[in-house]
Amino acid sequence: MKFYIERLGCPKNDVDADYIAGRLLNEGHQQVATAEQANAVIVNTCGFILPAKQESIGELLRFGEMRKDGQLSHLIAAGCLSQRHGTDLLEGIPEIDLACGLGELDALAKALSQSPSNGTAVSSKRSAVDTRKLSYLAGERRYIDTSLPYAYLKISDGCDRKCSYCVIPKMRGSFRSRPIDDIVAEAAQLAEAGKKELILVSQEATLYGCDTGKTQILELLAELEKLQGIEWIRLLYLHPQALRSDLIDYLSNGSKVLPYYDLPLQHISNDMLSRMRRQVRRPKIEQVLAEIKQKSDNAIIRTTFIVGFPGETNDDFGELMDFASEFEFDRMGAFAYSKEDGSSSALMPDQIPEELKQERVEALNELQSTIAESKNAQLIGRSETVLIDVVGENMELDAPTVPDGREVLAIGRTKGDCPDIDQLVYLVAEESTKESDVATGQDLQNGICQARVCDTVGVDLVAEIVSVS
Repeated sequence: MKFYIERLGCPKNDVDADYIAGRLLNEGHQQVATAEQANAVIVNTCGFILPAKQESIGELLRFGEMRKDGQLSHLIAAGCLSQRHGTDLLEGIPEIDLACGLGELDALAKALSQSPSNGTAVSSKRSAVDTRKLSYLAGERRYIDTSLPYAYLKISDGCDRKCSYCVIPKMRGSFRSRPIDDIVAEAAQLAEAGKKELILVSQEATLYGCDTGKTQILELLAELEKLQGIEWIRLLYLHPQALRSDLIDYLSNGSKVLPYYDLPLQHISNDMLSRMRRQVRRPKIEQVLAEIKQKSDNAIIRTTFIVGFPGETNDDFGELMDFASEFEFDRMGAFAYSKEDGSSSALMPDQIPEELKQERVEALNELQSTIAESKNAQLIGRSETVLIDVVGENMELDAPTVPDGREVLAIGRTKGDCPDIDQLVYLVAEESTKESDVATGQDLQNGICQARVCDTVGVDLVAEIVSVS
């Protein structure tokens, strides 16, 4: 069977898709690049917020038309939305043959090996989502895309926090950590496949291991730093309430672990943080940020904020704007509050009109763009280490015209930039050596180079390649 996976949602969902692909490849099926080449399509859905749900349903409807027209023999819904609403998806889109929950690889593989069904919802049969094991996560069963120099590596799943806006615990269950040995074994396989950067993902990295009796994130990082071939290790999703001084020390001084602090603060107003049930208040947040700055001169701090949360007043939003302006985060994303069925915040009074939410999002994002452009201007003339993500034909759609008209040879990222969410570096040859080896085809694929920043394009950088390793 030729299969295609439509990948939606976050990096954690993307790792799950790699395990789906790996299982099907081991069963003798063939993965293809487009749905038009496939007999079967698996949509790995996202159900985090309303726009993600709408996108997932839209894709299922689109592929449902292909299934109806006979272009596909199988259509399968997997992922978070399928985990929580599998039966509803089958009732609403009869072209779906199977709606399976997270990690239900046996059912998925069986479905592709059999004649199309009338629709089965594996996830709807599960009553104890919190007891789900992570046994489907095993490196030897994972598909590895060798076209990129980085890979996401899942270290845990689920969440025990009770943020009032979030339904992740209802989709992904309670917090469960993978054993260190399993993670390191998978990381070693990724390194052998040529990966230079590991990006560790979970719902909350700061609590890794807590379900086994104690947090073990430092022990895990120490083991991963021993791996040959891995140059960068990036840790995502640090909760400010649980970010301890010893982890800050490690991130500030690690040999391969980057001083990249992904701290989703969500707000700064104490009233909003209380209503969000974030288990942290402004004084603690300011203490953590000050400690990071004090311990690391080259720390990159990224955060996200939710605006338009129920009850957010003009004063609350003004406090947030002032805080973001004063602190000047290196990276920041702003998102409008999404009212999710099953969340306690959905029942709160004083819901904010959508128009006002969007006005606040735009104001915060505009402020951050100004900050980012100012920070980037200060980098001109400085040398940066850049990991090269794409070169040649693979970057044709993404490469802009740089201000002086030079050809973009490759696209990469600095240590302060995570794929897909942060800024890019457009790499060009040095102006005085346009016909150099670099410009005429030196192998840049998945390499690491030293590059001198020479210009900016929006919030992205333009840099001249000095040397490649």
